[in-house]
Amino acid sequence: MRYLALGDSYSIGEGVLEAARWPVQLAYRLRQEGIALDDPQIIATTGWTTDELSAAMDAASFSPPYDLVSLLIGVNNQYRGRSAEEYRGEFQGLLARAAALAGGRAGRVLVLSIPDWGVTPFAHGSGRDVERIAHELDVYNAMAREASQLAGAHWVDITGISRQHPALLADDGLHPSGAQYSLWVAVALPVARTLLAA
Repeated sequence: MRYLALGDSYSIGEGVLEAARWPVQLAYRLRQEGIALDDPQIIATTGWTTDELSAAMDAASFSPPYDLVSLLIGVNNQYRGRSAEEYRGEFQGLLARAAALAGGRAGRVLVLSIPDWGVTPFAHGSGRDVERIAHELDVYNAMAREASQLAGAHWVDITGISRQHPALLADDGLHPSGAQYSLWVAVALPVARTLLAA
């Protein structure tokens, strides 16, 4: 079975080794359970916004249908001060593309919430309003959750993990460490297991 991971720095694992990226960890854990899932094809780059991911997908080479497609995108929209309504529309477009790449099966799409970068040392040293960051990300995530559920995709909330474990970071003091990604995978694993069995 084949897995496609779409996203930004969190999916490409900025600051961690390839084996520590959460999509790679997820595929490994599923294989440990006897699910014959390939390592993920990852379309993700640090700094991408929703429109930049969409443009990269336009240029990428895909081999659908994928058995599992994950989507985690939006932190850079918030970081750059983009509007929530713009995010909603562009996220819905990406979600539809993810479902199409899963062979029209929205139930094979796994959407992860955006973690809260406002809890990190990088954020605290940036002079940005960390309470505003948290609020804006909550708004983005509420929109993404609603769109995912309406489409029939599976929503996995890892934002709370990012807030509970602000010290589990890569050396840059901003991106999650492999240990934090392992906590994300622990939450995503039962959902991925169930959707692959469907």
